[in-house]
Amino acid sequence: MKIEIHIATQRLDLLDDAGVTLKRYAVSTARRGVGERCGSYCTPRGKHIVRAKIGAGCAVNTVFVGRRPTGELYTPELGEQFPGRDWILTRILWLSGCEVGYNRLGASDTMRRYIYIHGTPDEVHLGMPGSHGCIRMGNGDLIELFELIPVGIAVEIIA
Repeated sequence: MKIEIHIATQRLDLLDDAGVTLKRYAVSTARRGVGERCGSYCTPRGKHIVRAKIGAGCAVNTVFVGRRPTGELYTPELGEQFPGRDWILTRILWLSGCEVGYNRLGASDTMRRYIYIHGTPDEVHLGMPGSHGCIRMGNGDLIELFELIPVGIAVEIIA
């Protein structure tokens, strides 16, 4: 299996080993577009893997900070208290770049940039850029994907 994330169409495809699409999901990538540099708030391109799966068994809308559940569940009221926050909810698929000098190591390291595929509040619009660099997914879709894939699955982010 492999994951492809298409920036232009704001979708994530889960493909089988023959390249046949098994699942397709709407996503939201970075508001600032694509880019690999640390501090750019852009979504990195290229070949990656899922280095870690975080949040197995957590409730839908579990709030994560620093990859740890805070004990809170997201609600629209909580969102109103912190309007500028880019919420990381439900599950985290932590990405690691595979291309040395492009998205791995140095000032462009995807993993050190903490780039994830993660859940987002239901009121966030998917299908259009809006994140701070990560790939946002609907919580139900993310739980489904989380259960379908292994750690180490290939992920390609295509501009």
